[in-house]
Amino acid sequence: MPSTVLTHNRPTLYHGALQTTFCGVEHDASTPDAAIQQFRGIKFASVPARFRQSKLHTSYHTVTDATEYGPICPQAHNTRTCEERLFGVDDADLPSQRFKQNELECLNLNITRPADLTPQSRVPVMLWIHGGGDRGSGSHWIYDGGNFVRRSILLRRPIILATINFRLGLFGFAAGPHIREESAVSGEAGTGNYGLRDQRKAMEWVHRYISEFGGDPHNVTVFGAGTGASDIVYHCLSSEHAVRPMFARAIIQSAVGIEPSLPDVNSAGWRLNRVMSALKVSSFEQLRRLPADSLLPFGHVLRVVDDEHFLWPGWQSCLTPETAHHHHHHLEAVAGTPRAKSPAFLSRHVSPAPHINLPPGLPPLIIGDCVADADLWARGVSHWTAPAVVRRLKAVCQSLTKSNALMRAYDFGSATPDEEIADHLLELVCDARVNWPTHAFYAAAHHQRHGQGVFRYVFDQESPARRATHHAADLIYLFDNLPAPGAMSPPAPVFDFCDSFSDTDSDEDEDSYRAPFSDESDDMWSMTTVDEFSFSRVRDTMQERWLTFAYGEAPWDEDKLFVFGPEGEVGERSVGLLEGRRRTRVFGEVLAPLGMELVQKIATEFSRGPPLTGYRYA
Repeated sequence: MPSTVLTHNRPTLYHGALQTTFCGVEHDASTPDAAIQQFRGIKFASVPARFRQSKLHTSYHTVTDATEYGPICPQAHNTRTCEERLFGVDDADLPSQRFKQNELECLNLNITRPADLTPQSRVPVMLWIHGGGDRGSGSHWIYDGGNFVRRSILLRRPIILATINFRLGLFGFAAGPHIREESAVSGEAGTGNYGLRDQRKAMEWVHRYISEFGGDPHNVTVFGAGTGASDIVYHCLSSEHAVRPMFARAIIQSAVGIEPSLPDVNSAGWRLNRVMSALKVSSFEQLRRLPADSLLPFGHVLRVVDDEHFLWPGWQSCLTPETAHHHHHHLEAVAGTPRAKSPAFLSRHVSPAPHINLPPGLPPLIIGDCVADADLWARGVSHWTAPAVVRRLKAVCQSLTKSNALMRAYDFGSATPDEEIADHLLELVCDARVNWPTHAFYAAAHHQRHGQGVFRYVFDQESPARRATHHAADLIYLFDNLPAPGAMSPPAPVFDFCDSFSDTDSDEDEDSYRAPFSDESDDMWSMTTVDEFSFSRVRDTMQERWLTFAYGEAPWDEDKLFVFGPEGEVGERSVGLLEGRRRTRVFGEVLAPLGMELVQKIATEFSRGPPLTGYRYA
């Protein structure tokens, strides 16, 4: 039977099934009434070679040192993460972390748990999948589980929190016919999606071995943000989950990268060939032998691939709730004179079509987004001028009706002042790349589960430092790892971009971008101050609702919308409020007739900036 003892403030846990003693640490968040332990860097899978599927790791030494974080996937060194840039916090207020990087040894997890658990405790497990595109780590201080687990103890709803590391960029998502052939020879089904398969291996490890840490392997909630959230969507749509689910429920926060049309293996191979050409290698074997650092600049080239194996057949239907054929006449109306629509009409425009083909066993979901998720792409958008936007929009749409409908819906045209065009474009980009796909998947899940166990929220609360809403602001409240409001230094310059989500290869100096929320900005006078009361109100409510869901209970009425912010507002609201918080009418009347594939193509064009990156393009 596993037992936990403290040796010089170093907790140890003997794991009978794995025949090893894990030596962890007492977490800094521990208090006499809420003792917390953390076991770091536990290897859950091994990587036999670059571009190969990982294998579950089950063999350990007699004693396993779990006091230090394990290696992470290779990525750019000495740079702040996307979230740190978005938070707008001065470097002096951020913890300093340096991780070893190793593409073959980066599959490890961290387990944070109440100290008094036994195998009989069987508390819920929450497994976090980090975002960040081709950068990031589950070991990052932002996602440290100490304060969240402590909160669960004080609420008498203890949980175990696991955070994971997996392969990113080309290491995690390269694919092509050559790789597929090698995979087949090695007996591996499917190709690419190594990062997703690594995550699945982490879920399998937790399912097999978390019980001796005190967790319930049949009560696992996966949750994530950004690309981590979209990965969860793809797990929900995966063939393996339909046959052998590894989690009981999921929380999807501001998913970045939900796309109705993923590249197939041949298309992915074409992209990979371009990378090989840039690297001046002519064979796949040469690519495999290149130093890891050589591949880092190309991490954004590929993400999830439809290899006709990982995803459930017909998965795309959940992201195509409406067809252009059915709504072309509505598009013409929007391009001409706007008409008021009744709530009944609007409900028809956000309902999924009856041909939806989601896999069986879709779990209960919490799903939502932030009102300003598009600031991930603000750098590229900021370079556009109104005439260039209009010309590019017409060229991509190949239809005056379609382009005019978008310009009318987002209130811009060739005469829009240059200082205003970026705001309008960011609304379009936010809808196309985050808000509308989120709403479409919510509608599909709501339809599949007959309205049961699907919970919608919006997060519009300002972050303490920037005093504005932005992508990842919810993580500040959920994990509670930033200094309390009032304890931080004055707002740091916020560079309005994240290289991890860039659609270009630009290496422009981030110092060349003005901080939109700097002290010199007049906008500071109109910003909301996040005081300790409003911060704690949103933090406590969010943590409580997420924990309630992890315990298998309804976090709020599924027929209601839950709001977090602005200005500390929290609570259930009529679902009709969603039209006021998100542009759902535009989703149905304008975007749906165009189709998500075209809309996302347009948004991606604007996200990457005009052809002459770094210059105002007229």
